Amino acid sequence: MSRQLRRKGSSRIPSRPFVVATFAMTVDGKTTTRNFTPVDFTSREDKLHLFRQRALADAVLIGHTSLKRDNVRLGIPPELQKARRKRGQTPAPIRVIVSDKGKIGNRLNIFQSDISPILIFSARRMPRKYRQALREKATLHLTRAQHVDLAAMLRTLRDKYKVRTVACEGGPTLFRALLERGLVDQLNLTIAPYMFGGANAPTLTGLSKQFLPASVHCSLIDIRVVGDECFLTYRIKHKRRHSN
Repeated sequence: MSRQLRRKGSSRIPSRPFVVATFAMTVDGKTTTRNFTPVDFTSREDKLHLFRQRALADAVLIGHTSLKRDNVRLGIPPELQKARRKRGQTPAPIRVIVSDKGKIGNRLNIFQSDISPILIFSARRMPRKYRQALREKATLHLTRAQHVDLAAMLRTLRDKYKVRTVACEGGPTLFRALLERGLVDQLNLTIAPYMFGGANAPTLTGLSKQFLPASVHCSLIDIRVVGDECFLTYRIKHKRRHSN
């Protein structure tokens, strides 16, 4: 069964991009350790899988905490850049960072590469010194509110930057916030053959002990097993939610 990022059977223009989240977790549901440190617990195939999903999107989205922890550039390999050009896309997707506080260091690896534009969605409480440093590296979208309006952010990506598909790469806090607002359309989930344990290690929806506002029904559309890893693809059913 093939993975499709875009909606089918709809002629109306959507108000926001199609959002695909890609995560890996252990058998016991952990996405990292209790210290939130980078953990390399997946195979080369999973890393290629992440790159492929990133390459299919018009924009790749990441929260500041995950960006700082993993210090990634959010680029894609040359062969996938070539494939994007053949599809009429830019060599790499737009890179989008979300941070309520805006204290983003301009020496992170993402700012040392000019493979694609960088957009930062934050609040006007971002300290002046960070604004000045980041304006040289990225385009800032600052809200008067205390928190970034994720729905408004997605509409801006659609309307101003013509983004049709967004690849969300975490972390769990950002994923949960999108999920709570009904802003995730597809979940690509890799199950890795490890168990970490521990109540303080985050799961796919973070560390919150609270239920989601409403349960989210996922429809399995693809499954693939490579070695000891299982690659699952779910579509999120927005219209069939039930209160916990």
